[in-house]
Amino acid sequence: MSLVGQATVLVAFPVAASAVGSVIAVLRRPGPRLVSAIQHFAAGVVVAALAGEVLPGLRQEGNLPWAVSGFTLGVAVVLALAAFGRRGKAATDPADGSAHTTGAAVVLPLSLLIAVGIDLLIDGLLVGLGVTLGSTQGLILTIALTIEVLFLGLSLAAELTDTGLSKARASLICTGLGLVTAVGAIGGAALLGGAEKPILAAVLAFGAAALLFLAVEELLVEAHEQAETTLSAAMFFAGFLIIYVLGELGG
Repeated sequence: MSLVGQATVLVAFPVAASAVGSVIAVLRRPGPRLVSAIQHFAAGVVVAALAGEVLPGLRQEGNLPWAVSGFTLGVAVVLALAAFGRRGKAATDPADGSAHTTGAAVVLPLSLLIAVGIDLLIDGLLVGLGVTLGSTQGLILTIALTIEVLFLGLSLAAELTDTGLSKARASLICTGLGLVTAVGAIGGAALLGGAEKPILAAVLAFGAAALLFLAVEELLVEAHEQAETTLSAAMFFAGFLIIYVLGELGG
């Protein structure tokens, strides 16, 4: 199977996860403790994928100047997305606690949706990147990003319904955004399949920055907004161990 074909098969999982997460959120929103446990687990999975698959691949590619450039660009992009997302969230959560609704009209948080869309595009790119590294690396990255996209769909759908949007429309928007992941994966596999080593080093470093930010500055920060428990902390290590074992078995 071609790289594009492999990417198409693998990216179906995070795309489906986006839809599943949004449906769960609108039908029965998980409690804060369960959400915290999921975030810890997802962070462990992402850190394991970063340490076990992305960084070793980056070291193999070499080309330190390209790697530094890619990592720097990745940091700039994720920081900009985070600021853009906070701005969109603030627009739907004003200081007086009122939602931006007038009668039946609902103002969508466009800046937040754009930030999520770009985030999902990067996630898809990482799936396509993983395919170029090898079948095992592609699978590991797909598992990590599927869990991350599942939580993203869950949290975004919950935020959209809080603005006054109907449950059906919130779920449809999240599902539609999930398709952006497929664009990134298929495009990434097509473009990176025959890329030179310096380009691969830059893209790998970009992906490393994105994964590092996701785990440390998003998942764990939000998870720690709830009271820390032994079980939730253990979920981080469980997620890490599972991905490590899968990587060893696949290697």
